[in-house]
Amino acid sequence: MNRVLPALLMAGFLSVSVDVCSFAADGFASRERTLWTNSRIAGTPDPPAAYTLQVAFPHLKFDEPLSFGQVPGTGRLAMAERTGKIFAFADDRSTSEKSLLLDVGRTVYGIAFHPDFARNGRLFVTSITGDGEDGSLLSEFTVTDREKLSADPNREVELLRWPTGGHNGGCIRFGPNGLLYLATGDGSGIADQRLTGQDISDLTGSVLRIDVDNRDAGRAYGIPKDNPFVAMKNARPEVYAYGLRQLWKFSFDPQGRLWGGEVGQDLWEMIYIIERGGNYGWSVNEGRHPFRPERPRGPTAIVAPIVEHPHSDFRSITGGYVYTGNRLPKLKGHYIYGDYDTGKIWALKWDAGAKKVVAHFELCDEQLRLVEFGLTGDAELLLVDYAGGQLNELIPAPPASENSPPFPRKLSETGLFASTHDHTPESGVIPYDVIAPLWSDHAHKDRFLAIPGKGQIEFEAVTYPQPAPGSRPGWRFPDGTVLVKTFSLEMEAGNPASRKRLETRLLHYEKMPGKDDVYGAQVWHGYTYLWNDEQTDAVLLDAQGLDREYTIRDASAPDGIRRQTWHFPSRAECTLCHTMAAKYALGVQTNQLNHDYDYGAGVGKKNQIEYFNELGLFTQAIPGEISSLDRLTDYHAETASLNDRARSYLHANCSHCHRKWGGGNAEFQLLQTLPLEETGTVNVKPGQGQFNLQDARLLVPGDPDRSLIWFRMNRLGLGRMPHVASSIRDEQAITLIRDWISSLK
Repeated sequence: MNRVLPALLMAGFLSVSVDVCSFAADGFASRERTLWTNSRIAGTPDPPAAYTLQVAFPHLKFDEPLSFGQVPGTGRLAMAERTGKIFAFADDRSTSEKSLLLDVGRTVYGIAFHPDFARNGRLFVTSITGDGEDGSLLSEFTVTDREKLSADPNREVELLRWPTGGHNGGCIRFGPNGLLYLATGDGSGIADQRLTGQDISDLTGSVLRIDVDNRDAGRAYGIPKDNPFVAMKNARPEVYAYGLRQLWKFSFDPQGRLWGGEVGQDLWEMIYIIERGGNYGWSVNEGRHPFRPERPRGPTAIVAPIVEHPHSDFRSITGGYVYTGNRLPKLKGHYIYGDYDTGKIWALKWDAGAKKVVAHFELCDEQLRLVEFGLTGDAELLLVDYAGGQLNELIPAPPASENSPPFPRKLSETGLFASTHDHTPESGVIPYDVIAPLWSDHAHKDRFLAIPGKGQIEFEAVTYPQPAPGSRPGWRFPDGTVLVKTFSLEMEAGNPASRKRLETRLLHYEKMPGKDDVYGAQVWHGYTYLWNDEQTDAVLLDAQGLDREYTIRDASAPDGIRRQTWHFPSRAECTLCHTMAAKYALGVQTNQLNHDYDYGAGVGKKNQIEYFNELGLFTQAIPGEISSLDRLTDYHAETASLNDRARSYLHANCSHCHRKWGGGNAEFQLLQTLPLEETGTVNVKPGQGQFNLQDARLLVPGDPDRSLIWFRMNRLGLGRMPHVASSIRDEQAITLIRDWISSLK
């Protein structure tokens, strides 16, 4: 799949010198639990969503589904899993049966059934056969048993190959003219390294159009005579449109228009209406915006997107369909699409006569990895969840309660602090710390856990999604739980007394009504409160986030001054790291809390999990020796082994994305719980480009200069990891990882 991101480090902002944290005396004077009873965090500061999701086929589940299709003339639907299995099932929401139609035995990106499938049994598949110039493949299979719907994988007919290298496209659809359309992607990991976007002499970075019913001499398919570049010298005649980085899912509407969602790179995600001969700008432009404007351009003018989203809202767009069903009358005629990373789903209305968007709005913000849309036989829209493995559908959201209290607009109104000015938590709000923190551009962080009333935590009860090698169980929290984190910066580098609070972030857990998280789906809302200059209170930031520049006194900087840009995340950005696969609460997990914390007078130093256990915070007391449970290593502790320190750093800072189903588009894992040889990193070729390194690998034992993991940590700007929410290198960590790689045998 295409990209989806590595680390969202929760960063922060500044104001006036303070004592960063103090504890409510009565809250930690003994080992008796004090209840937190005055939470005022409920509902949402935003207008209620008009729609929500429900599971459409509750008795069906797939493993990493990637492509959906209708099986014409059979009353059945089909789903392709990433690993190569293609299943057929009845177009009936009560069905619990799926039959294996075909197992290709390799990564599958797209499926399409011939319009006359009921007569000819022809099925088309895009897949990945390997690396290099011909690793992406379009092939044809024929179903030999129409009743059972099964095809022989050994009777494969290769039609077309194109390069593999990061963005491989793979979406295929038959158009209303019976021709087959195929998106290829630019075949590059970053910044169009092949310079293929504007080059129509190759197949990459394009939408292709071929005729699978009429073959030309020397080809396994025919070239439609009205393809736009058939008469152009050195052009590939298959090219229908070009200038596309990674068109992730396209579809046709009843008028024959081709709609597509284009995944951008640095800043933007786009929706295009793809036309014959169209040039969609990559990599001269990213959407409407210059990207590499000095690069050569293709033979036709660049076409602007009809809609684009900044990366504060969308990170990896998934194209959808123009809705023509009857179940959602208010959405009829709207193009519905969404985002893989953030779970947001939007709709737009296109006026073909005026050639402009006349309506554009968000439908809902959900917890799913939206990888594909599909249509049932009666034109009802389905949404495919890659992580959850199920088919969902939109439904009108229940009306909001008129008696709902207003959402707190100031931190002092949340009920979390007895004294906001002094940063003193309310009774029952418990401070905690983590063993291996996220790097947040030199910020200091204070953390608190707020469990409402007599609520209790189910210890290590969340295991979904499985199988997920190395992924440890997460904690399941009671409704209304709030995780609190305040960020402070030193206004004078190296002087803790100069710290100023920048922001306090909240993660608020809201149990889904009528559902549980048996499939791992939870709803966590992220909010940021921006501290005022007087350090007396903080005000709720709007949903879009914010950037500010601050001036730091730093003796090591030129003229003793360092200017630092700080990013306040949008609410959508919080979902990039706090994901289902990472069990949402990144810090409040066994391996991060299994160490001592100084609770002050009355309790003193105590293992945090042991203290929670004594307070009765868990639904069942944890037996045995708690200190023997999983734990990370403090990567700052030089007395610990170099290997443990490096693995813990990568786990804490990278593994919430770089794990199975975590969202990182590179297929390797950085979980500390896995043996290094099982992480998919050692001497493995990078899937997202080599950055001009000689014979690069993800990790090369003994050679950090060829190791992409270290190289990308050491970059700023394009290609940096983490690529969001941090703009300053972690120099200590860069040295740590370099020393570790150098030490590997």
